[in-house]
Amino acid sequence: MRTAEDYLSGQVLLIDKPLHWTSFQVVNKLRWEIRRAFKIKKIKVGHAGTLDPLATGLLVICTGKMTKNIDSFQAQIKEYTGTFVLGSTTPSYDLETEIDQTYPTEHLTEELIRKATKQFIGEIAQHPPVFSALKKDGKRLYEFARAGESVDIPSRQVHISEFEITHINNLEVNFRVVCSKGTYIRSLANDFGKALNSGAHLSVLRRTKIGDFEVKNAVGIEEFIKNLPSE
Repeated sequence: MRTAEDYLSGQVLLIDKPLHWTSFQVVNKLRWEIRRAFKIKKIKVGHAGTLDPLATGLLVICTGKMTKNIDSFQAQIKEYTGTFVLGSTTPSYDLETEIDQTYPTEHLTEELIRKATKQFIGEIAQHPPVFSALKKDGKRLYEFARAGESVDIPSRQVHISEFEITHINNLEVNFRVVCSKGTYIRSLANDFGKALNSGAHLSVLRRTKIGDFEVKNAVGIEEFIKNLPSE
């Protein structure tokens, strides 16, 4: 069992983030529980890469002196699995907002869907979603979006090394993506829909890897807390 000194000197914790939690809430919860369990007044805790509230999966949490390594962990390649829904779009590119447009899907075939992945392999220009925590002029993009203000978001280069369709069930398309830091899978969903002339949005997202860290080795928040010393 880890000691107070272990956490202060630095630990890397692999947490399987539950649905609807923000990454910030996970960090705050773990920090509070570690302080409570070991009666520590202050400890640094941070995460190496945000997951949206509607996403689940791997959060790499660093404590103590290991927080100095957060940037290097964030820079590593990531793997995601999830589901795109074809035929409709949302302003946030996922289920955070309601469907705003629907599109014809009669032309779609399995061959067309699988073939469309090829144009996203390699270095691509991607526009981050307007419903994101990125900042422009000192404000979060989602603040502009929620206020109904339009904002010009420059594209940025990201790298997708693998993009495969793992299952197709009518308009639901399951996928696996391996990509660089800074890639928005929500934006990939939206761009994929445009490529198919059918629209698409992200309905499920799970991060399965960051570098050599894998979600299969992660624990849930409750399990982590259960393994801390009790008073």
